[in-house]
Amino acid sequence: MSQFLALGATLLLARENPSVQTPNHKVVGTSVISEDLPRAKVTLPKSFKYVGADRWNLFDVADCEIQVFVEADNQKRVKSYCWVQFEAYLPSKPTYSYEYKNGTDIKIAGLDFNMRPRFGPMETTFKPGSEIERVVRLISAAGYTMPKEIINVRLVHLPEPTKRRELMILYAEDMAPTGVTFAELIVDNKLSPKWAPVEAALVKRVLQRVKIQKL
Repeated sequence: MSQFLALGATLLLARENPSVQTPNHKVVGTSVISEDLPRAKVTLPKSFKYVGADRWNLFDVADCEIQVFVEADNQKRVKSYCWVQFEAYLPSKPTYSYEYKNGTDIKIAGLDFNMRPRFGPMETTFKPGSEIERVVRLISAAGYTMPKEIINVRLVHLPEPTKRRELMILYAEDMAPTGVTFAELIVDNKLSPKWAPVEAALVKRVLQRVKIQKL
């Protein structure tokens, strides 16, 4: 049933915006399968629910597709969410390429990723046409309530030498269970030492929960 609801949300987005394109990647259960650059499968725990997909022209520079999942309590309050994003610069931008200098370079399943943990308040307004706007719209359309503050990890893989395509995985959790708040993690505009153990635990959970398989 959840798969049909997610399909309905995707079709609704397409009706609201004729520029929305058909998603190009397959979802089976809680797995997203990519059969082209990179050939890989991203799998989340079975406790996650699929809420839909979107594909559109991102700011007139890239073809962008997102596949979105949530993990929530019985009141549909989001405990964690994850989206898998496939993006490629348009032919009209031949000189553009992706570059990630912040973060840590790691290998997962033989693939190179740049990993960056972060935290902050959950936004209430979003840049029109942005990825996060589309993600939150899909989650909200499925009846879920977003947390007030989040911790997250962004994983990015560039599958070709030209660096004109990317696979991005953004995994986020409600910050409340950590026992700290955004105000405690930023003191006098400086990062508090309290972030280090929270970050370490978050990264460990991400690497355990987000399974990546090279196909």
